[in-house]
Amino acid sequence: MTETQALPPTTRTPATPATPEQFVSVQHFLNRQMQLLDDGRAADWAATFTEDGVFAQDTRPEGRRGRAVLAERMEHHVGVIAARGLTRRHWIGMLSVEQDEDGAEQGRVRARYYAIVVDTPADGEAGLHLSTVCDDVLVPAGESWLVAHRYIHHDNHRP
Repeated sequence: MTETQALPPTTRTPATPATPEQFVSVQHFLNRQMQLLDDGRAADWAATFTEDGVFAQDTRPEGRRGRAVLAERMEHHVGVIAARGLTRRHWIGMLSVEQDEDGAEQGRVRARYYAIVVDTPADGEAGLHLSTVCDDVLVPAGESWLVAHRYIHHDNHRP
């Protein structure tokens, strides 16, 4: 399997769990990354990807590649959300972190987690926007991580 491929949820193979220290570090990284996005800091969010990082979804499997492209596209989405008067929050959970057998010598790990996306209009009630499963390939970056590849499976998407 290459770095830019993601296993469908039903075909995942057992892997070596990450160390407890790696798990906590990845959890902290993902929390910080989602808060950047929710705060509308698209360029800072994009900087949490490798220079050639990929963001792909089952609804757009060709994905987008590179920090500059990711920042530009996310700036656009942040603007659309703001223009609609929404506050968007990402809630992640059910995190698992495993050693990436293909990139173990570089310290790469794979993270899998659920992401719930909630939109709240001004003076309105919060509502579920998306329910997803995310598969990340993360590479070490000092005391943190960078996303080399993210693939998002939308619960309501059937190919």
